[in-house]
Amino acid sequence: MKKTALASALVSLAGLVCVVSPALRAQNADASKITPDMIQTASDIPADWKQPQGGFDYVKRDVMIPMRDGVKLHTVIMIPKNAHGLPMLLERTPYDASGMAPNNSPHMADAVWSGDKDWADGSTILVWQDIRGKYGSEGKYIMTRPPVGPLNPTTTDDTTDAWDTIDWLVKNTKESNGNVGMIGSSYDGWTVAMALLHPHPALKAAAPESPMIDGWMGDDWYHYGALRQINLDYFSGQTSKQGEGQTIPRDSYDDYSNFLDAGSAGAYAEANGFKQLPWWNRFSAHPAYDAFWQNQALDKLLVAHPSNVPTLWLQGLWDQEDIYGAVHAWEALKTAGHGANNHLVMGPWWHSQINRDGWNMGPLKWPGNTTAQFRRSVMIPWFNHYLRGTPLAKPLPEAMIYNPTEQHWDDFTDWKVASKQSLTPLYLQADKGLGFEPPSGSGDSYVADPAKPVPYLPRPIPAKNEDAWRTWLVHDQRFVVDRPDVLSYTTPVLSKTVRLEGAPIADLFASTTGTDGDFVVKLIDVYPGSDPNDPAMGGYELPISLDIFRGRYRKSFAEPSPIPANQVQEYKFRLPTVNYAFKPGHRIMVQIQSSLFPLYDRNPQTYVPNILFAKPSDYQKATVTIEHGADGRSAVLLPVVSDAASGH
Repeated sequence: MKKTALASALVSLAGLVCVVSPALRAQNADASKITPDMIQTASDIPADWKQPQGGFDYVKRDVMIPMRDGVKLHTVIMIPKNAHGLPMLLERTPYDASGMAPNNSPHMADAVWSGDKDWADGSTILVWQDIRGKYGSEGKYIMTRPPVGPLNPTTTDDTTDAWDTIDWLVKNTKESNGNVGMIGSSYDGWTVAMALLHPHPALKAAAPESPMIDGWMGDDWYHYGALRQINLDYFSGQTSKQGEGQTIPRDSYDDYSNFLDAGSAGAYAEANGFKQLPWWNRFSAHPAYDAFWQNQALDKLLVAHPSNVPTLWLQGLWDQEDIYGAVHAWEALKTAGHGANNHLVMGPWWHSQINRDGWNMGPLKWPGNTTAQFRRSVMIPWFNHYLRGTPLAKPLPEAMIYNPTEQHWDDFTDWKVASKQSLTPLYLQADKGLGFEPPSGSGDSYVADPAKPVPYLPRPIPAKNEDAWRTWLVHDQRFVVDRPDVLSYTTPVLSKTVRLEGAPIADLFASTTGTDGDFVVKLIDVYPGSDPNDPAMGGYELPISLDIFRGRYRKSFAEPSPIPANQVQEYKFRLPTVNYAFKPGHRIMVQIQSSLFPLYDRNPQTYVPNILFAKPSDYQKATVTIEHGADGRSAVLLPVVSDAASGH
């Protein structure tokens, strides 16, 4: 447009404004037509909105329950309409109590989240509470707040808060019968376990589901000293604000690249502002299993303060987050003579799948919805027995563990704790063989290069990969079998069933040219090469039990020491519990490697005081030799049982 044309257009527009403006001024000036109801000077948001619930089949109350120190905790109570004499089910959470009933439906079963749908049938009062310092609750938030004692000099913890909450509920919920059950998974399972250290008399039954029991030994934070560094997102999301914080921003779609480029886990964390987080500063200062971790180990505390509350310890056989806690808490209590009121349940599930559908575990398909069946036929009747006095069709066994091969539940009257197992060595053999006979040969070597760590899933590995993350423990291991830094040992084709009931034990004899190193051991079921009923499973390499061990802790978890270079050392550690049958026509495989990246941080393979803050120059290649001859008979010790000796 030419300059003269633009000027002409502006003049015309100004004239139009002059024509319209007097009319607008006249209209606005006619104040005689303004009535009082048109004027609003206060907020259009009422101070206390109350949803009419005349057509609802429940009443929902939001209350602030006072604790013994005056702090008030936000609590949501959902009561069936016209309730009388109903038990209460309590879940204490850091994940937003209001979000447990996310849907504004008039029907209780449609209003609650999936984990509570089976409970929302009008027979139970449901209660959710924000723990201290999170979401709607007052007070200071401390990650898995330690019990009152050396690490917590105050007068309150999640044990006292549970006690005070139950006491208030019993006295102020007139629709109840005065009996309370507790349930919750993961962190919420930890709050159940904490409540059991000194339970309120009204707490009649408890179900910690996949609870974090020992964050260093084998739950969320570490596994035998190896850092589960992808949980750094959880640290920022959980501790950067009272509500839900943000995860760490990513430069790349592939987390393998993101963590590799960052260097150490500590460098990655602190480049993203973690020095502002008190939890990170405490956490990162204690990489070994020192008093900081020992004084929080709930399996030991539960034995020191045993309760008489009937307790159902639940865990997934392939729990990718907390595969350690429930079974170790149960074993500790049974060993200490408290087995009568404690039961172990292990289903074919990923972490917290008990609260969702359970038709399959990755490629493994079950003949029914295992989670729904268990909730309705076992767990809810068990709670009802203790909360409302209804009889049980049959007593709950000591242990109830799913058999993934035969696809059914097994009941055990005497499930052996790991320390009482009878173990059969499955030895590494020459020429990458595997067998029950004594081994021959010398050893096999590979070069572990921190610049090229073995991934735990095929790349790319995005930060948000929920489906793959949930099922990574059953992922086909053929994706690494040809890597030169992965050793795979395989039996001949089995001619008869090999049945395992218990916890396999990795027992490696190895040397390294470095002064530190990690050892990953996988126990794998190798399927036949073809399966006409399920072609996709032909040749599948299914891991049934695997874990990682940080070599510096081979002598002491509390006092790490360098590995003497080029000297054979023994690395012996427990793998996750199984109830499994290797079938004829299958083969058993054991894989050994030095990394599972980026799930676990890289070991620099040079001894440094704190691996979290290893420098780039510390990361060095090392030649690792796994012995299976005169210098050491490396094996996986298997809890093999005959059909006649099986405890079910």
